[in-house]
Amino acid sequence: MITIKSASQIEKMRKSGAVTKGALELVEKSIRPGISTKQLDKIAHDYIISKGAKPNVLNYNGFPGSICASVNDEVVHGIPSKHCILKEGDIISVDMGAVLDGWHSDAARTFAVGKISDEARQLIEVTKQCFFEGIKYAKHGAKLGDISYAIQKYAEGHGYGVVRDLVGHGIGTSLHEDPSVPNFGKANHGVKLAAGMVLAIEPMINEGTWRVEMLDDGWTIVTQDGKLSAHYENTVAITKTGCEILTL
Repeated sequence: MITIKSASQIEKMRKSGAVTKGALELVEKSIRPGISTKQLDKIAHDYIISKGAKPNVLNYNGFPGSICASVNDEVVHGIPSKHCILKEGDIISVDMGAVLDGWHSDAARTFAVGKISDEARQLIEVTKQCFFEGIKYAKHGAKLGDISYAIQKYAEGHGYGVVRDLVGHGIGTSLHEDPSVPNFGKANHGVKLAAGMVLAIEPMINEGTWRVEMLDDGWTIVTQDGKLSAHYENTVAITKTGCEILTL
């Protein structure tokens, strides 16, 4: 069931979103060659707790971290580890969220570790732009498929693969709510958007094939061909005139 949030509820989500935004910014400043993903996890965890919130991925279905830290060909759900040391030229996707006063927020970014290749940088930039192409259609009266189609068209127009197995989602008092928000689809299809809906829109874009597989840890999703993947996500509230990004 899709829930419509009131203005006061969206204000609570705005405050939650500010915590997630701040945590991501702190993680970005901390990323450097030689740091472990476990150290980044602690930085984000401590910041979120300091703001009176809780990391919403910690223990979610048993996930053991406060962030998902996915390096290079890891698409999503990478488990933070003291043994995973970032090195020059890596890219890392950090997906995290906060729950504050019972309301969730969710966001992800892919960051460069030191100097990266031109190809990696372009993948990060195109993935980010996929999000902004999609939210051009995030408005009252549009169809959900309009967002999905715009993301897919932009990514595939640059020769990239759009992950099919994982999608965005509604968000509110639960981290994952209806509707599902695919990054692929047909324009003018799907659920009709209405003011008060809040969506986590999150392009996951691969350098090569869209196909993915899970590692033996039961969490980490990687590209099937071993090529790079990037991720960009924000929590977005639909309004009468467009949308508001609550985590940016």
